[in-house]
Amino acid sequence: MFQFMTATRIIFGEGALQSSLSVINQFGYSVLLVTGKDTQRATPIINYLKAQNMRYQHVAISGEPNITMVEETAVLGRKFQPDMVIAIGGGSVIDMGKALAAIIPNQGDVYDYVEVVGRNVPLKTRPIHFIAIPTTASTGSEVTRNAVLKSGQDQVKVSLRSPEMLADVAIVDPTLTYGTDQYTSGRGAMDAFTHLMEAYVCGDPNPLTDMVCEEGLRRLSRSVIAGCKQDNHKARSDLAFAALLGGMAITNAKLGAAHGLASALGGKLNAPHSVITARLAPHVMQENINAAKRAGRSDVISRYRKIAQIVTERANANENDGVLWVKMVLDKLELPQLGKFGVCQTSFEQVADDALKSVAIKGNPLPLTQDRLIHILGLVCDGSEECESIGKRHLSSVEVLKQDHDLTGVND
Repeated sequence: MFQFMTATRIIFGEGALQSSLSVINQFGYSVLLVTGKDTQRATPIINYLKAQNMRYQHVAISGEPNITMVEETAVLGRKFQPDMVIAIGGGSVIDMGKALAAIIPNQGDVYDYVEVVGRNVPLKTRPIHFIAIPTTASTGSEVTRNAVLKSGQDQVKVSLRSPEMLADVAIVDPTLTYGTDQYTSGRGAMDAFTHLMEAYVCGDPNPLTDMVCEEGLRRLSRSVIAGCKQDNHKARSDLAFAALLGGMAITNAKLGAAHGLASALGGKLNAPHSVITARLAPHVMQENINAAKRAGRSDVISRYRKIAQIVTERANANENDGVLWVKMVLDKLELPQLGKFGVCQTSFEQVADDALKSVAIKGNPLPLTQDRLIHILGLVCDGSEECESIGKRHLSSVEVLKQDHDLTGVND
């Protein structure tokens, strides 16, 4: 038995925003509009609200949302009394909008409702209506049921989560991603990859999420270079669809150690969540593959092998080829190593402990010990001998295998 949840309505396609603005009128006449600092892509919405003589209050955020930001903005939102929240922007903007839609009608503070560091009680009142409009192909937050928030006092990232937080409408218009720089596009695409990969190999997949993940991986792998480095519009559409599918997948399956470690690191590093997950992904994949071989888990190996065959477009690809493909794409997209954000100065023991408490890591296909997580952290420290030795010192008898492969399937 399984369930499958997603946004009530999804509108996808080039020009979808302009052609779907009238959907706003279905939810009332008072709008809390959430954007990033750059409001250019929100211009059609602002013009429409003015033309319809609708009340609106504009909130522009900078960076990834934290619990304090949500609490303070919710106070203003309650005074304004919006009928709906519309969030247009990247994953952080959509998470902020989603959190506000949930918190504004609920009493108490945000810590009453968040996981891990909070009391994690269910929302008492249904969220107000929410419309999500992504301008990046990344998190798939437009179709997820949680908002990721920083907890400054705990130095971790946690989720505010409820099935009722799914958007009433998700408008995914690939033209909104046109012209996005390579760094933003690349880290977003590889965050989407990590969603699709972890949901596919997790300990609780289902037939629908398998289909979603395979199609998402197929579209993403064929378009990631052209979409991020060349701004190819057909490729951009593929990436937007892949990110959407990634959001659907993680809403209905589970995640794994890459997101578990990312949630622990997210509050300690001044680094985008997408970069953290992307740089962790190949090392977590390799660790899980090695662990599956030791445990005789052929089912896990076969899933990693299928990922490799999809992304490399080679029927004879093995499970390790998928790891190498990810590393190759990360390098082609020139995503920074985590050492540049200070990961080597964090306490690996504390990060591993925090990761083991996360909700995400419970979906990992096999349980990983603190030592194994510390080993992964050592590997993401720029790859220097000094940094790698930090992880290796915590292992009793582990051989790190280095293999050279000739890998095709990544086009310039």
